Amino acid sequence: MGEIRALRIPGRSLLGRIAIPAIIAAGGTFLFTTAGMSSAWHSSQQMPDLSTRKGLYEAGCQYCHGDDGRGVDLSTVGFDVPLPDLTDCSFATREPDADWFIVTHQGGPVRGFANNMPAFGEAFTDEQIRQVVGYLRTFCTDNRWPRGELNFPRAIITEKAYPEDESVFTLGGNADDLRGRFLYEQRVGPTGQFEVAVPVGFRQNNGQGSWLGGVGDIEVGYKRVFAHSVNNGTIFSGGLSATLPSGNEDKELGKGTFVFEPFVSAGFALPRNSFAHVQIGFELPTDADKADRELFWRGVFGTTLSAGPWGRSFSPMVELLGVSEFEEEATVNLFDVLPQVQVTLNTRQHIMANVGVRLPVNRTEGRPTQIIFYLLWEWFDGGLFDGW
Repeated sequence: MGEIRALRIPGRSLLGRIAIPAIIAAGGTFLFTTAGMSSAWHSSQQMPDLSTRKGLYEAGCQYCHGDDGRGVDLSTVGFDVPLPDLTDCSFATREPDADWFIVTHQGGPVRGFANNMPAFGEAFTDEQIRQVVGYLRTFCTDNRWPRGELNFPRAIITEKAYPEDESVFTLGGNADDLRGRFLYEQRVGPTGQFEVAVPVGFRQNNGQGSWLGGVGDIEVGYKRVFAHSVNNGTIFSGGLSATLPSGNEDKELGKGTFVFEPFVSAGFALPRNSFAHVQIGFELPTDADKADRELFWRGVFGTTLSAGPWGRSFSPMVELLGVSEFEEEATVNLFDVLPQVQVTLNTRQHIMANVGVRLPVNRTEGRPTQIIFYLLWEWFDGGLFDGW
């Protein structure tokens, strides 16, 4: 299964609501079993043509998912696990083919789902399962939805191009200054994403032994995918965020002015299960006396390793960060490097963590090394305590 591992995209859950009847190859006849029910093809029915992907779907999937992919009535299948609508692109496009393959091959429990979704790894060959997955893709007919293959692992700082339904808590700093950020992201239609971020900060009070803290400048933003291709492994987005002057300037928790941030982001699939992110943007304050105008660029290169063909995913990355601050008398260029590793925490792989170290490359005075951590929850795929 090495070739399947090479295709996996980490941190993705799979088909949480799918339930397919078990298929058993016995003496050349395919028998279908569901909870409390055993049914073979009636003698008056023609056996599916197993040389085609449609025939494989009819043999292994149609009993539960229906001939149109919308799912049959639960009273027909004899269990109460909701069946997904495979024609619903908001559901069917989120996961890469590799994840569909894994659950079809190994069954629902391999990703923390109900065992109503059986394993087909012994009934079908790997190639037959790939054909079934290819047929499942035909039920979504709206090509505006970017595919899950383009949802590359999230870096700590860089905004990725793929739209998400997730929440992220980030914490970083050093012994004298800690900064946190609560981020909520929600998809809007096929290509949009709305987000709101609430930063918090705590720092030493000028060596007096006490700490100052509070809420920083709240951010709201919108991102939209304007081009994507699963065949080329590319996705491009643009967005705009606005930072509100909600933080306390005296506590160094805010800039005291509105700041607008237009940006573009891109993601690229690379050979050997590797990936790259690029983001370029500006920070434009409405009051230049309180905050400098900035040009920033960010780049990420990473790859994904798996603990066995079906296990935990690890994504080591290196993030390169640059910013040009346009001050009144000069332009100041700052560069940092941020090595990090993301790991999936639970069986369903919709809870992830990332830890890294941000190292200043130039102008290091007053810019200490920082340890940064995030915890990510893809809430569309289940609750915090689901799928462990």
